Amino acid sequence: MRRLADANGYFKMTAVDQRPGVEALVASRRPDGKSAYEDVGAIKELLIQELSPYSSAMLVDPGYAFPYGYRSLDPSKGLLVTAEQWDCEEDAGGRRTLLYPNWSVEKIKRMGADGVKLMLWYRPDASPDTLKHQQALVEAVGAECRRHDIAFLLEPLVHPFLSEAGSPEYREDPNKRPEMVIDTVKEFRKERYGVDIFKLETPLPANTIADPDADSPESRSAQEWFNQIDLLLDRPWVMLSAGAGMEPFRRVLTYAFRAGASGYLAGRAIWWGAAEQFPDLDAFRAQIRAQGVPYAEKIQHTLQQYGRPWTEKMGVKGEVRLSHAGPSFYENYPACQR
Repeated sequence: MRRLADANGYFKMTAVDQRPGVEALVASRRPDGKSAYEDVGAIKELLIQELSPYSSAMLVDPGYAFPYGYRSLDPSKGLLVTAEQWDCEEDAGGRRTLLYPNWSVEKIKRMGADGVKLMLWYRPDASPDTLKHQQALVEAVGAECRRHDIAFLLEPLVHPFLSEAGSPEYREDPNKRPEMVIDTVKEFRKERYGVDIFKLETPLPANTIADPDADSPESRSAQEWFNQIDLLLDRPWVMLSAGAGMEPFRRVLTYAFRAGASGYLAGRAIWWGAAEQFPDLDAFRAQIRAQGVPYAEKIQHTLQQYGRPWTEKMGVKGEVRLSHAGPSFYENYPACQR
């Protein structure tokens, strides 16, 4: 947890694990309409190089970002690795998240990561079978993270039903209700899931959210929804950008930080505009420096102004201690059970 945050306890984490959107971007710029591993990898390596200095941790996927860009990862920064593949099982009852084949928490720990990220398609009104599958998956991953002493970050996302408009690249469900986000938090805050950090979407549509700096009925109502999230959680939570534009995401973060969020784990809001310069990597790099980096610094200023360090959350407040700290640590610290 300490390695994922900065020295003041704020999570300034950058996501470069996006897959379908980046693949589609590459394919749209190639004559054959296909994306190559090297092209997607080059985008992710450039993002790692340019944004690591402004991040407390990087989130990478095991398909492109890590195997292609591992040489550019800064060993002084935290490392999160994706557990789930993007493809899912879907029917009228909802979506069921799948892990990468032959991939595991044990492998993520062995490669030197500090945390496991699991994106979970979830809506409380999904079918009972779908809910059972999704809850069992989170419980299993959480148990493995505890077994291997690695942080578990859960990213639940509301999604459209099969009969509604959808997209292979995640966008906010236009029909989601804030209660869906709240009820999801209520479920996965239960200790049996073992979640250490929540990566949450805004309970209100990002592109229509009121200006948090204008005192209005809309802004006060919006703040109450974010406050509800913090009241439900005794552990840290951060915000995801969900492809929102820079200004809408800044507004979302302001509400979240004022409520008690400890940071963000964001990608496209910071770097998507620059990535559209592909295949001109020099122009891509220049725009990251001219636009992405100043934006990251801007939202970090807001975080330091309003956010709450993760060590001040109720569940971890005060001195954080090893559960077996003491002179017999070497005897009592449990080994992994096969």
